[in-house]
Amino acid sequence: MTPFSEMVTIGRAIKPQGRRGEIVVEPLSDRPDRFTHLTHVFVPGEGGAARKVAVSSTWPHKGRVVVKLEGVDSIDAAEGYRGLELRISEADLAALPAGSYYHHELRGLDVVDEKGRAVGRVEDLLETGAATVLVIRAEGRETLVPLAEGFVLSVDVPARRAVVHLPELAREDEQ
Repeated sequence: MTPFSEMVTIGRAIKPQGRRGEIVVEPLSDRPDRFTHLTHVFVPGEGGAARKVAVSSTWPHKGRVVVKLEGVDSIDAAEGYRGLELRISEADLAALPAGSYYHHELRGLDVVDEKGRAVGRVEDLLETGAATVLVIRAEGRETLVPLAEGFVLSVDVPARRAVVHLPELAREDEQ
């Protein structure tokens, strides 16, 4: 089974809700319908393993989602989930259209410029409101590149590589 650390986080358990073991979850997914058809989630298990838990029901509540997990039938049992991340396996993710990527697919990609020069590795992604930005780090240097056509020329997830066109300011630093 896939280790918990390699699964995709979709929400964080905030607190118990009601007296029957329901849990309020802060969604961490850009798909509002993510929880509608959820049949199971994974939570941390022994030694970094993933523990599968069946989902009985879900419903929206004040901008969050209330999740009822099978076998969690009291406030005390629900309290044990407080702060835990709820994850799914990568296989449970919906397919994206060509040219779209999940953030976890981009983290760790080796990045080169259009001339094949190493830029670094994607360490993180920033949501700026206007556009997502790749945070690329190498040798103590950080380069920010918008995840947009014209800047990201190609992405090859299986080969773990991306080709980018560096903004002019980034090039000046190299000269």
